[in-house]
Parts: sequence; C-alpha cells; structure tokens
Amino acid sequence: MGRTNPTYRDCLGAIEDEWGAYRRALRRRDQETFDQLFVYARAHADAAGTLNHSDPLAPMWMAIAIEQNRRISELETRVDELTDG
Repeated sequence: MGRTNPTYRDCLGAIEDEWGAYRRALRRRDQETFDQLFVYARAHADAAGTLNHSDPLAPMWMAIAIEQNRRISELETRVDELTDG
C-alpha cells in the first residue's frame, strides 16, 4: 500500500517549480535570496512533514521565519560581542 499524500519534500519541490517564473523575473541578486529561502524551508522539511498541514506553504513560511530569526539573533550576539569587547 502506497502513500496517499505526497511527501512534504515533494510538495516543496512543486511549490518551487510553481514560483519558477517569478524567480526568473527577479534580479540576479534577488534570485540568490529567493533560492536561500527554499534552503531554509528544506532545512526544516522533517518537522514540516510531521505536521502534515493542509497548506504546504504554512510550514514553509514558518521555517523561513525560524531561520531568519535565528540569523538575526546570531548577528545581534555578534554585534554585542564587538561593542562590549
């Protein structure tokens, strides 16, 4: 008996394909940023897959928010180290 739902990674790949024309219309520097957002989403695909959310974009946005917040926190820590040191 096979899966009844596609995996989250499959859904993420389909979403990335759907947004392909948008990506191509972006400036090159923005294409790299766009690609990085999908790297963030794939980094949390295991957690998103366990959620089995009806809208695969919801866990994708959450993964992006988590990664961006983590990066901001790391940068804030670094700035604090540089200004306190």
